[in-house]
Amino acid sequence: MDTKPRTLLVDGMALLFRSYFATSAVNQYFRTDQGLATNAVQGFTRHVLAAKEMMKPTHMAICWDMGAHTFRTDLFEGYKANRPAPPDDMLHQFDLAKDISEALGWKNFGEKGIEADDFIGSFTKKWEGETDYMILTGDKDMLQLLNPAVSISFMKKGFHVYDVYSDDRFREEYGIEPSQFADVKAFMGDASDGYPGVKGIGPKTALQLIKDYGSVDGVLGALDELKPGQRKKIEEHHDMLMLSKELAVIKCDVPIDISLSELAVPNYRNDQVAYCESQQLNLLAKQLQKNVSSPCG
Repeated sequence: MDTKPRTLLVDGMALLFRSYFATSAVNQYFRTDQGLATNAVQGFTRHVLAAKEMMKPTHMAICWDMGAHTFRTDLFEGYKANRPAPPDDMLHQFDLAKDISEALGWKNFGEKGIEADDFIGSFTKKWEGETDYMILTGDKDMLQLLNPAVSISFMKKGFHVYDVYSDDRFREEYGIEPSQFADVKAFMGDASDGYPGVKGIGPKTALQLIKDYGSVDGVLGALDELKPGQRKKIEEHHDMLMLSKELAVIKCDVPIDISLSELAVPNYRNDQVAYCESQQLNLLAKQLQKNVSSPCG
């Protein structure tokens, strides 16, 4: 019987934004008596509870972006610059989400200048071989982290539908190793993150180049073999290609000073339900109540 721990790594901001936009689209904000929206927070926490129910992790961590300025914006001013500012009704929910997360016994991780992706990447290396990892996100960049011990669940619809990737599925679909995905992104760029890669090279060509030559360096070493048009584009945008690769690679060496045992999935208690009710998070309180342990555990 496999008794290896299973660690759930949650991209907190991805869940928070998704929950906000899914409910605000149908004008559901679940406001408190003071008129404060709670839709993002309640959606995020209920999503994590549902994922926990389905995926049965033994350990878990919630990873957060901490503001728009990161080491990547230092590298490239345009990084994520095209993203609109969060709606006003979301602003107070950023801190509230972390507070509620902590109140439920979940460990939050985030640091100014570092993205949630980089914490998640670093977690997958910290206890390599000791635990399997399940990543919950909406961000395709994470595909580069796949390996036999790491799976990724992309949010699809509601609280129970996920698009799950293993490293085998990735290889089957892309025909390359997950670790080569950042090289593909270097050529094709990323419109949502605001970096262009090599102008004129789209996803199909980018993938084919990496299939043929293995990496950005492999392509650069074989420029003479490429069609003149491709060669010209790559030579003209060489600096942006190299920068895009740097932006695409998830850092996996963020220091994380915690033991695996400290991330053990908590049991939930009636006083936590009461706390959620006191914060007027009624949907969450209702779902949490179903998870409360009996006195015997």
